[in-house]
Amino acid sequence: MREELRRGLLFGRLDEKQLEQVRRRAKHLSLNEGDSLFEQGDWADRFYLVLTGHIKLFRLSPDGNEKVIEVVDAGSTFAEAMMFLEHPRYPVCAQSLGKSEVISIDAVDFLGMLRGSVDLCLLMLGDMSFRLRSMIREIDDLSQQNATCRVAGYLFTHAPSNSNEFDLVIPKHVLASWLSVKPETFSRIIKTLRSNGVLEIKGSKVTIQNRAALEQIADVCGLPVTEG
Repeated sequence: MREELRRGLLFGRLDEKQLEQVRRRAKHLSLNEGDSLFEQGDWADRFYLVLTGHIKLFRLSPDGNEKVIEVVDAGSTFAEAMMFLEHPRYPVCAQSLGKSEVISIDAVDFLGMLRGSVDLCLLMLGDMSFRLRSMIREIDDLSQQNATCRVAGYLFTHAPSNSNEFDLVIPKHVLASWLSVKPETFSRIIKTLRSNGVLEIKGSKVTIQNRAALEQIADVCGLPVTEG
């Protein structure tokens, strides 16, 4: 598990003694599609590192509607900020998309280690600041840009630079929720892009037919369009 832990930026900078302390209290979890790690409101005594797969973080409204907040990729941690609260409870639900492997970290034990290491505190502060800036950027995109721009921006930035074909790793209904687009609106946008000769989606397979046009649609809204 030591080498698996080092896949995460937060743990890759730990010294051997610190890494061993984390490992002793860590748990390796194998998840199937739909498996839940925690529910909104549960006591937050652990945080997580994603090794493989994707974890969906979402909130449920009182009427049961789901809003996807984030989809966490392999190599990233989540829920670590909860350890700094006096009475920590998860503000979201966490559920596996497909098969995933995660490591569960003892938050109380890790917080104790932070108290003894200024360098580790600064590393964690830097990581959380970067994620906060990313979330602020996402909020700006959601509030200022239209749905077509958001969909085009996501597809362009996740397309490989050396191929016009790739698979969506996130189900379309989850992606729509994450982009704050209604499923029927998402379908209409894809249909319009297809009829305009920009791209086509069959199942999870995306085929870009006009990369320049896709980039222009995303760029016209001021979205970042750096390719993956």
